[in-house]
Amino acid sequence: MLLARGMVMVAGVMLAVQVWARPMDLRSPNLEASRMGKPRPPVYVPFQATNNVALGCVVTASTAPTLQDSVDCRTPHGDINCVVDGDKEHDDNRFNLPSGRQWVQLDLGTTLEVWAVQIWHAYDYPCVYHDVVVQLSNDPDFIDGVVTAFNNDHDNSAGLGMGMDKEYIETNEGRCVEVEGVPSRFIRIYSSGCTETPVNRYTEIEVYGRKPVDIPDNKEPRVLLRIMLPKPIFT
Repeated sequence: MLLARGMVMVAGVMLAVQVWARPMDLRSPNLEASRMGKPRPPVYVPFQATNNVALGCVVTASTAPTLQDSVDCRTPHGDINCVVDGDKEHDDNRFNLPSGRQWVQLDLGTTLEVWAVQIWHAYDYPCVYHDVVVQLSNDPDFIDGVVTAFNNDHDNSAGLGMGMDKEYIETNEGRCVEVEGVPSRFIRIYSSGCTETPVNRYTEIEVYGRKPVDIPDNKEPRVLLRIMLPKPIFT
């Protein structure tokens, strides 16, 4: 594979790229419509919920990381704690879970109001991750009191229920999931590979929340959630 420059059509948008040349197939029956370069709608949260409460928290996963990506054998990443270290550039540490339905779980240490969950898979290449499901609970086994905040598994292939959300093209923007203050200690994020590789890859996860408060939603002012994004690869 050779380094190449050129243009690629991604969901109706022409992108200039400089990547290791590789055919890309981003077809998906559940892919969201092109936003034509526009950002997603802004997310507003209470002003006390603008901090990333996931930094340095306890991370577990459905299985041990694999040290070899089936597509890119140069990927030596396997430390699951890297997803809460604050580093989210495309060449920072990430970890890979084997193919099939897998999950990553964050333990915030105490029950907090969760208002947003921001996810970055690996975004070295434009790709579409499948069966992305974000769930919250106070039960570490996710049996009782489970709230599903995002589910783009349109055909229930992951066995977690049929989701109404859309798949999306992974970029440096990642994906911000609004949660609306659900009291939770544990956040679990599922995936089932992507159009680039069957391996499940994670770069960083951020959670925005606060200690529970007793204020009616309709009387509490909110502020724009400003999430610092890593540098874009495709410009």
